[in-house]
Amino acid sequence: MSARNWPVAPAAGDIVWCHFPDGVDPKPKARPALVLEVYGHEAPYGVRVVYGTSKRVRQLYRGEFAILQLNHPHAYQLANLSWDTKFNFRKQDVLVYTSDWFSVPPHAPHGQSPKLGTLHPSLMIAAQAAFEAS
Repeated sequence: MSARNWPVAPAAGDIVWCHFPDGVDPKPKARPALVLEVYGHEAPYGVRVVYGTSKRVRQLYRGEFAILQLNHPHAYQLANLSWDTKFNFRKQDVLVYTSDWFSVPPHAPHGQSPKLGTLHPSLMIAAQAAFEAS
C-alpha cells in the first residue's frame, strides 16, 4: 500500500501526530511532534519535526521545554494535547509529510489531518531557549 499525501501543509508551530522514527523506520506509536520548518510548495512536503513525549515532563534537560496543563492552561488547550508533553530539540528529523510518518490523531480536532494544535505564543521564548540550548 502506498503512502497517502496530506494535501494541506502544516505550518511552523503546528503540533502534529507523528510516528517519529527510530533510525529509519517509523515507530508504531504515534506521538505529538512540533513542526519547525516545512519544505516544498506542493505535496508531499518535507517537514522538520521535534520529538514530543509525555514521559518525565517535569524533568527538563538541555534542549527541552514542556507544555503543562497546570502551568500553561491556555497553551495546553491550544496545543490540543491529551497529556503534559515535553519537546526535545535534540531529537528532530526531516520527514516526508505522508501517512508513512503522520496520521490522524484519535480525537481528530482538525478533521482528517495529522494536526493536533498549535504552539501558543506565550511559549515561544521557552521554545527558543530550548532550541538554542540544543
